Amino acid sequence: MTLLDNDKFLSELGKLFQRPKLGGSQSVSITMKPYNGQTKPTPKNPKPGYVAPDEHLCLFRATSGSEKISTVVQAKEVNKFHAAYSQVLRSNTDNLKKREKPKKKPAAGGNAPATTTVN
Repeated sequence: MTLLDNDKFLSELGKLFQRPKLGGSQSVSITMKPYNGQTKPTPKNPKPGYVAPDEHLCLFRATSGSEKISTVVQAKEVNKFHAAYSQVLRSNTDNLKKREKPKKKPAAGGNAPATTTVN
């Protein structure tokens, strides 16, 4: 998985959304979760000098087929990133497939409208 800066991530995400139009993988999966900056597991008995990070981070991951990209968004950059992220989503969701609605069977029996004939 490639860790990119925020702007590069957004441009690569746009490219991932363009792949289905060019005959690539049909789905793009995006996940986000809180991230504390640790790349190693936490020790069972932490040293006395261990301090939890003060700044909140968010990890964004996107996958399409075998290609995976990710970025870490800092708390002070959230508004800027979110605006750019929503713009990328809006501009690239035009290729969505419409869901096929199941055909309804006509109601049998008593729900049919009554017909009257007048001579």
